[in-house]
Amino acid sequence: MYFDQVEGNDMKNVIFAGVGGQGVILASKILMQVAMNAGYDVKESEVHGMAQRGGSVDCHVRFDKKVYSPLIEKGTADFVVALELLEAMRKLDYLSPQGMLIVNRLKVNPAPVEAGLAKYPDDIESWLCSNVPKCHVVDTTQALKEAGSNRALNIVMLGVLSNFLEFGQKAWEEAIKQSVKEKFVDMNLKAFNLGKSIHVS
Repeated sequence: MYFDQVEGNDMKNVIFAGVGGQGVILASKILMQVAMNAGYDVKESEVHGMAQRGGSVDCHVRFDKKVYSPLIEKGTADFVVALELLEAMRKLDYLSPQGMLIVNRLKVNPAPVEAGLAKYPDDIESWLCSNVPKCHVVDTTQALKEAGSNRALNIVMLGVLSNFLEFGQKAWEEAIKQSVKEKFVDMNLKAFNLGKSIHVS
């Protein structure tokens, strides 16, 4: 696999990881939109497992003045945003030593666990917090309750991520309006702001 070695030091590499139905792709599309609106060159790569059966889905988003490759090399991601604990473990090798892991405190049993053929690993959260220097485990329960839908999880997590990126509030709002159907704009804006207000230590 070819990864460009001439891209700038200001490159931002973000991975969204989750399971089918969690809206991983929409979250990545909104990030792409806000970066493009700011004048960045943006590249994205999507990886779909058995998404419709709750399989893994992840998206790579890269933005800078110029981006040549859409793929993030292992050990170079500035952010891994995981919508589920086990998916955080799956993508941990992509995180750079200085990178930040933002993970939702949620367990979604993969197919082998549901079938009784495997056991969901114990203490993932504790292991992540002990082994990843910049690890933020997010409890989205209250935010989702206030948003009125568990389907807003992706946007809540995007709101959390927004606290660590350069784009302003109005830029995010515009990107959301450009990325979702009009009838869902208000719900998504509310979910984004609820995520943005979640305190992470």
